[in-house]
Amino acid sequence: MANFPRYAIYYAPPATADLAEFGARLLGYDAWSGDDRSFPSEIVRTVPDWAELTADPRKYGFHATLKAPFELADAESEAALCAACAEFAATPRAVPAIRPIVDAISGFIAMIPGEPSPILQQFAADCVQAFEPFRAPMTADDRARRKPDLLTPRQRDHLDRWGYPYVMEDFRFHMTLTCRLSDERRRPILTMLQERFAALSLTELRIDRIVLFRQPSAHQRFHIIGDWPLTAVQGS
Repeated sequence: MANFPRYAIYYAPPATADLAEFGARLLGYDAWSGDDRSFPSEIVRTVPDWAELTADPRKYGFHATLKAPFELADAESEAALCAACAEFAATPRAVPAIRPIVDAISGFIAMIPGEPSPILQQFAADCVQAFEPFRAPMTADDRARRKPDLLTPRQRDHLDRWGYPYVMEDFRFHMTLTCRLSDERRRPILTMLQERFAALSLTELRIDRIVLFRQPSAHQRFHIIGDWPLTAVQGS
Protein backbone atom coordinates (compact mmCIF):
# COMPACT_ATOMS: atom_id res chain seq x y z
CA MET A 1 0.00 0.00 0.00
CA ALA A 2 1.40 3.38 -1.04
CA ASN A 3 2.05 6.07 1.53
CA PHE A 4 0.65 9.55 1.01
CA PRO A 5 0.87 12.24 -0.04
CA ARG A 6 2.36 11.45 -3.44
CA TYR A 7 3.93 14.00 -5.76
CA ALA A 8 4.62 14.15 -9.49
CA ILE A 9 6.51 16.50 -11.79
CA TYR A 10 4.38 17.02 -14.88
CA TYR A 11 3.95 19.37 -17.77
CA ALA A 12 0.54 21.03 -17.84
CA PRO A 13 -0.51 24.05 -19.88
CA PRO A 14 -1.17 27.29 -17.99
CA ALA A 15 -4.60 27.47 -16.37
CA THR A 16 -5.74 30.21 -18.76
CA ALA A 17 -4.60 28.43 -21.94
CA ASP A 18 -7.12 27.06 -24.42
CA LEU A 19 -5.34 23.71 -24.24
CA ALA A 20 -5.92 23.55 -20.48
CA GLU A 21 -9.64 24.16 -21.04
CA PHE A 22 -9.68 21.52 -23.78
CA GLY A 23 -8.17 18.91 -21.47
CA ALA A 24 -10.20 19.82 -18.39
CA ARG A 25 -13.51 19.63 -20.24
CA LEU A 26 -12.70 16.30 -21.86
CA LEU A 27 -11.51 14.72 -18.61
CA GLY A 28 -14.18 16.32 -16.45
CA TYR A 29 -11.63 17.64 -13.97
CA ASP A 30 -9.51 20.78 -13.63
CA ALA A 31 -6.31 19.99 -11.74
CA TRP A 32 -5.56 23.72 -11.34
CA SER A 33 -8.71 24.41 -9.34
CA GLY A 34 -9.39 20.89 -8.11
CA ASP A 35 -12.96 21.19 -9.43
CA ASP A 36 -15.06 18.82 -11.50
CA ARG A 37 -15.95 20.06 -14.97
CA SER A 38 -18.94 19.25 -17.14
CA PHE A 39 -18.22 17.17 -20.21
CA PRO A 40 -19.08 18.75 -23.58
CA SER A 41 -22.72 17.87 -24.16
CA GLU A 42 -22.15 16.76 -27.75
CA ILE A 43 -19.55 14.22 -26.60
CA VAL A 44 -21.88 12.74 -23.99
CA ARG A 45 -24.60 12.43 -26.61
CA THR A 46 -22.22 10.69 -29.01
CA VAL A 47 -20.38 8.59 -26.41
CA PRO A 48 -22.77 7.91 -23.48
CA ASP A 49 -20.07 6.13 -21.44
CA TRP A 50 -17.56 8.97 -21.80
CA ALA A 51 -17.21 9.31 -18.01
CA GLU A 52 -16.10 5.67 -17.80
CA LEU A 53 -13.68 6.02 -20.72
CA THR A 54 -11.93 8.96 -19.02
CA ALA A 55 -12.05 7.69 -15.42
CA ASP A 56 -8.35 6.77 -15.20
CA PRO A 57 -6.82 9.95 -16.69
CA ARG A 58 -9.29 12.03 -14.63
CA LYS A 59 -7.47 10.85 -11.45
CA TYR A 60 -4.36 12.74 -12.56
CA GLY A 61 -5.69 15.70 -14.51
CA PHE A 62 -4.56 16.78 -17.97
CA HIS A 63 -0.78 16.43 -17.99
CA ALA A 64 2.34 14.90 -19.47
CA THR A 65 4.54 12.89 -17.11
CA LEU A 66 8.11 14.08 -16.56
CA LYS A 67 8.78 12.49 -13.14
CA ALA A 68 6.19 9.83 -12.36
CA PRO A 69 4.29 9.87 -9.03
CA PHE A 70 6.44 9.20 -5.99
CA GLU A 71 6.38 9.33 -2.23
CA LEU A 72 8.86 11.65 -0.56
CA ALA A 73 12.05 10.23 0.86
CA ASP A 74 12.17 10.36 4.66
CA ALA A 75 14.73 13.18 4.75
CA GLU A 76 12.83 15.39 2.28
CA SER A 77 9.88 17.78 2.55
CA GLU A 78 7.34 19.41 0.31
CA ALA A 79 9.00 22.77 0.87
CA ALA A 80 12.35 21.37 -0.24
CA LEU A 81 10.76 19.82 -3.31
CA CYS A 82 9.19 23.16 -4.27
CA ALA A 83 12.56 24.86 -3.82
CA ALA A 84 14.17 22.25 -6.08
CA CYS A 85 11.48 22.86 -8.71
CA ALA A 86 12.24 26.58 -8.63
CA GLU A 87 15.97 25.95 -8.93
CA PHE A 88 15.50 23.50 -11.80
CA ALA A 89 13.27 25.92 -13.71
CA ALA A 90 15.69 28.82 -13.18
CA THR A 91 18.57 26.93 -14.78
CA PRO A 92 18.81 28.12 -18.41
CA ARG A 93 18.11 25.39 -20.92
CA ALA A 94 16.77 24.79 -24.42
CA VAL A 95 12.97 24.88 -24.10
CA PRO A 96 11.33 22.09 -26.10
CA ALA A 97 8.69 22.90 -28.70
CA ILE A 98 6.51 20.35 -30.47
CA ARG A 99 3.85 20.20 -33.15
CA PRO A 100 1.01 18.70 -31.10
CA ILE A 101 -1.38 16.18 -32.58
CA VAL A 102 -4.06 13.88 -31.19
CA ASP A 103 -3.47 10.23 -31.99
CA ALA A 104 -3.48 6.72 -30.56
CA ILE A 105 -0.57 5.56 -28.38
CA SER A 106 -0.45 2.08 -26.83
CA GLY A 107 -4.19 1.66 -27.29
CA PHE A 108 -5.36 4.94 -25.71
CA ILE A 109 -5.82 8.41 -27.19
CA ALA A 110 -3.54 11.26 -26.24
CA MET A 111 -2.01 14.51 -27.41
CA ILE A 112 1.50 13.66 -28.58
CA PRO A 113 4.31 15.29 -30.60
CA GLY A 114 3.91 15.08 -34.34
CA GLU A 115 7.63 14.33 -34.69
CA PRO A 116 10.39 13.11 -32.36
CA SER A 117 12.12 15.84 -30.35
CA PRO A 118 15.63 15.15 -28.99
CA ILE A 119 15.41 18.35 -26.93
CA LEU A 120 12.20 17.11 -25.30
CA GLN A 121 13.75 13.69 -24.63
CA GLN A 122 16.72 15.35 -22.92
CA PHE A 123 14.47 17.64 -20.91
CA ALA A 124 12.45 14.68 -19.65
CA ALA A 125 15.63 12.79 -18.74
CA ASP A 126 16.90 15.85 -16.86
CA CYS A 127 13.68 15.91 -14.82
CA VAL A 128 13.94 12.24 -13.95
CA GLN A 129 17.50 12.66 -12.73
CA ALA A 130 17.13 16.02 -10.99
CA PHE A 131 14.22 14.96 -8.76
CA GLU A 132 15.37 11.42 -8.04
CA PRO A 133 16.79 12.35 -4.60
CA PHE A 134 13.25 13.21 -3.47
CA ARG A 135 11.79 9.79 -4.31
CA ALA A 136 11.34 7.26 -1.52
CA PRO A 137 12.62 3.77 -2.36
CA MET A 138 10.17 1.62 -4.29
CA THR A 139 8.46 -1.09 -2.25
CA ALA A 140 8.04 -4.67 -3.41
CA ASP A 141 4.32 -4.03 -3.88
CA ASP A 142 5.06 -0.94 -5.98
CA ARG A 143 7.37 -2.97 -8.18
CA ALA A 144 4.88 -5.81 -8.59
CA ARG A 145 2.16 -3.35 -9.55
CA ARG A 146 4.25 -2.35 -12.58
CA LYS A 147 4.14 -6.00 -13.81
CA PRO A 148 7.87 -6.26 -14.43
CA ASP A 149 7.50 -9.60 -16.23
CA LEU A 150 5.74 -7.75 -19.05
CA LEU A 151 8.50 -5.14 -19.40
CA THR A 152 11.58 -5.28 -21.57
CA PRO A 153 14.91 -5.84 -19.81
CA ARG A 154 15.77 -2.16 -20.26
CA GLN A 155 12.42 -1.08 -18.85
CA ARG A 156 12.95 -3.33 -15.82
CA ASP A 157 16.32 -1.67 -15.32
CA HIS A 158 14.64 1.74 -15.49
CA LEU A 159 12.02 0.59 -12.99
CA ASP A 160 14.64 -0.53 -10.51
CA ARG A 161 16.87 2.53 -11.02
CA TRP A 162 14.28 5.30 -11.34
CA GLY A 163 11.04 3.82 -9.97
CA TYR A 164 9.30 3.98 -13.36
CA PRO A 165 9.91 1.95 -16.53
CA TYR A 166 9.09 4.53 -19.21
CA VAL A 167 11.99 6.94 -18.87
CA MET A 168 15.13 7.85 -20.83
CA GLU A 169 15.06 5.95 -24.15
CA ASP A 170 11.59 4.62 -23.36
CA PHE A 171 10.04 8.02 -22.62
CA ARG A 172 7.15 9.03 -24.88
CA PHE A 173 5.60 12.44 -24.26
CA HIS A 174 1.81 12.16 -24.12
CA MET A 175 -1.16 13.92 -22.56
CA THR A 176 -3.76 11.23 -22.04
CA LEU A 177 -7.40 11.76 -23.01
CA THR A 178 -8.92 8.25 -22.72
CA CYS A 179 -8.31 4.83 -21.27
CA ARG A 180 -7.21 1.98 -23.54
CA LEU A 181 -9.83 1.27 -26.17
CA SER A 182 -10.47 -1.57 -28.58
CA ASP A 183 -9.69 -0.83 -32.22
CA GLU A 184 -13.38 -0.76 -33.03
CA ARG A 185 -14.19 1.80 -30.36
CA ARG A 186 -11.03 3.84 -30.79
CA ARG A 187 -11.40 4.75 -34.45
CA PRO A 188 -14.56 6.92 -34.25
CA ILE A 189 -13.55 8.47 -30.93
CA LEU A 190 -10.12 9.36 -32.30
CA THR A 191 -11.69 11.09 -35.29
CA MET A 192 -14.02 13.05 -33.02
CA LEU A 193 -11.18 14.18 -30.74
CA GLN A 194 -8.94 15.10 -33.66
CA GLU A 195 -11.70 17.35 -35.00
CA ARG A 196 -12.15 19.02 -31.62
CA PHE A 197 -8.40 19.50 -31.25
CA ALA A 198 -8.13 21.00 -34.74
CA ALA A 199 -10.51 23.76 -33.63
CA LEU A 200 -7.78 25.02 -31.26
CA SER A 201 -5.51 25.80 -34.24
CA LEU A 202 -2.54 24.92 -32.05
CA THR A 203 0.39 24.41 -34.41
CA GLU A 204 3.19 24.67 -31.83
CA LEU A 205 3.37 23.94 -28.13
CA ARG A 206 6.32 24.99 -26.02
CA ILE A 207 6.91 22.68 -23.08
CA ASP A 208 7.86 25.76 -21.13
CA ARG A 209 7.21 24.88 -17.47
CA ILE A 210 7.26 22.19 -14.84
CA VAL A 211 4.20 21.72 -12.67
CA LEU A 212 4.08 20.05 -9.27
CA PHE A 213 1.05 17.82 -8.63
CA ARG A 214 0.09 16.42 -5.22
CA GLN A 215 -2.21 13.52 -4.33
CA PRO A 216 -3.26 13.78 -0.67
CA SER A 217 -4.71 10.25 -0.35
CA ALA A 218 -5.63 7.18 -2.37
CA HIS A 219 -9.21 8.37 -2.61
CA GLN A 220 -8.37 11.84 -3.89
CA ARG A 221 -7.17 13.09 -7.25
CA PHE A 222 -3.90 14.79 -8.01
CA HIS A 223 -4.06 18.58 -8.00
CA ILE A 224 -1.60 21.32 -8.85
CA ILE A 225 0.25 23.02 -5.99
CA GLY A 226 2.85 24.98 -7.97
CA ASP A 227 4.26 25.72 -11.40
CA TRP A 228 7.55 27.19 -12.55
CA PRO A 229 8.18 28.57 -16.07
CA LEU A 230 11.47 27.43 -17.56
CA THR A 231 14.33 29.84 -18.16
CA ALA A 232 15.38 29.63 -21.81
CA VAL A 233 18.99 29.89 -22.89
CA GLN A 234 19.67 33.06 -24.82
CA GLY A 235 18.73 32.76 -28.46
CA SER A 236 16.30 29.86 -28.00
